[in-house]
Amino acid sequence: METPNQQELQISIPDDVAGGVYSNLALVWHTAYEFTVDFAAIERSDSNRVPARVVARVRIPPTVMFDLMRALNENMSIYEQKFGEIKRFGGELPPAA
Repeated sequence: METPNQQELQISIPDDVAGGVYSNLALVWHTAYEFTVDFAAIERSDSNRVPARVVARVRIPPTVMFDLMRALNENMSIYEQKFGEIKRFGGELPPAA
């Protein structure tokens, strides 16, 4: 049964965003007002310094962070039930500069 204040969320994805971007690194930091997640792609390097290019930055209010973490947790559990345990990459990433 619908309550009088219940609304249906209609999400649209612009064409230039629909393809997504590849990221194999996420950096999380915060202020008193928001969490920021920088999604980056690590690039190949022959030196000890590994370049990583930020491909997207997402700012999230603290009130939404709990729901995001819960959704990620639930989806990881479903993924592992279907495809098996997620194995972490064996190599270590260099510390952030």
